[in-house]
Amino acid sequence: MKMTDTRQIAASPEDVFAALLNPDVLKACVPGATDVTGSPEEGFEASVTQKVGPVKATFKGAVTLSDMVENQSLTISGEGKGGAAGFAKGGAEVSMKPSEGGTELSYDVEAKVGGKLAQLGSRIIDGFAKKMADQFFTNLQTHLEGPVDPATDDADTDAEQPEKKGWLGRLTGKD
Repeated sequence: MKMTDTRQIAASPEDVFAALLNPDVLKACVPGATDVTGSPEEGFEASVTQKVGPVKATFKGAVTLSDMVENQSLTISGEGKGGAAGFAKGGAEVSMKPSEGGTELSYDVEAKVGGKLAQLGSRIIDGFAKKMADQFFTNLQTHLEGPVDPATDDADTDAEQPEKKGWLGRLTGKD
């Protein structure tokens, strides 16, 4: 399965690049990560626990970084074994370029699975892989930008918003 996406991050390309090389940031950003150790030069060892459909497993594996162009791009490759659940491997080509207000981060991800996981079907696996990639880059963005403060997010528009109705109220036109 392959997927491509772009996001705007309110941080400099230098900060984004440094975050992608930091094992503590990776541990905080990878959904289900329980341990990430190592260095960008030697690679990282990681343990990740995830549930995919009815299969829950802890994957232990290695992540390597290659094709690193400081503050511009890098390739992340990883492979993990989850015992009886099977294996997962994949990679992401990540590029960063300065944009108005921070960094435009683009990524192309490719993922493959085998074993029991492969028996779940491509629809479940593709959806899960997309969710994992989206969650990782959302977590990275939150780590770099900080959590969104709803009080600073157009506070004066709250008074203009009509009261929300539940789905039954919208359907019947009643509260």
